[in-house]
Amino acid sequence: DIPIVTGSGLQALEVMTKNPKTQRGENEWVDKIYKLMDAVDSYIPTPERAVDLPFLMAVEDVFSITGRGTVATGRIERGIVKVGDNVELVGIRDTRATTVTGIEMFKKSLDQGMAGDNAGVLLRGIQKADIERGMVIAKPGSIKPHTQFEGEVYVLTEKEGGRKTPFFAGYRPQFYVRTTDVTGTIT
Repeated sequence: DIPIVTGSGLQALEVMTKNPKTQRGENEWVDKIYKLMDAVDSYIPTPERAVDLPFLMAVEDVFSITGRGTVATGRIERGIVKVGDNVELVGIRDTRATTVTGIEMFKKSLDQGMAGDNAGVLLRGIQKADIERGMVIAKPGSIKPHTQFEGEVYVLTEKEGGRKTPFFAGYRPQFYVRTTDVTGTIT
């Protein structure tokens, strides 16, 4: 039941390089690419986006753009953010309020970003030193940071690809949460 589409991407590319305005039905190789994309669209379901939940985006990188301000980039995990929305920077430092003054995705300015988008968010009054990878940008009051948590851990055996030696109280493992890693202590 898996669709199989034959064709040559190289031959389609060569046709499109010679004539970028080639349309469907004008060349067999270009038509194969359209057929491939039709098969992908019909066979692979569109993923559900958590747009009904409060906005949350983990910060992956930060840029300072001269004349514009500071841009935080990342994948929007849930919700929708619009230009003019008030948001909070949460984690690592004290929570700080700001406003979204711009949203960009793949060099195009947008009015909004939604769950699943990889976007850059321009933040009012925020300096590059105020924000870093590992923080999150969220709808005000929707999340709060924690410095401790209690968890149950399953440690892989050596046969499962786990540790060969035991660890003891005071061991300091790395915890990976969204886009950050933090050294913790097991007590």
